[in-house]
Amino acid sequence: MKTPRMALAALVACAALSGCGGQGGDDRSAAPSPPEGSPVTTSPEPVDPTASAPPAPTVAPPTALPPTGRPPSRPSRPPGPGATTITGTVQPGVEPNCLLIDGYQLIGGPRDVLAPGARVTVTGRPQPDMMTTCQQGTPFVVESARRA
Repeated sequence: MKTPRMALAALVACAALSGCGGQGGDDRSAAPSPPEGSPVTTSPEPVDPTASAPPAPTVAPPTALPPTGRPPSRPSRPPGPGATTITGTVQPGVEPNCLLIDGYQLIGGPRDVLAPGARVTVTGRPQPDMMTTCQQGTPFVVESARRA
């Protein structure tokens, strides 16, 4: 008894799907396409001879890109008011590319200096409200870093 019910259900599903096969998916009504070999022509919009030509579009000059291979260098500056300095050994985090020192997650800074196992001194600001993907440590935005 199950076989006729399954066959009936399959036939109903096929009929429902075949009824949807001819629809294009959008709500616009498409004009019929011309038969093969016949040219497609459209009538141009009328042109007002008294109208002036539209202004030419302006193009912004290209901007210079930093050289590839190295990040753009920032001028060194003394730490601002409220900056914190931490000295310690850089530890890898549980997520890729995440670095930690004493419970602080290092955000930014030179990666050649901030390498796992390196003893460094970093200056920056803790940002406990910053969202990161590292899932550990308090985010610490690095302003400067040097080997200790």
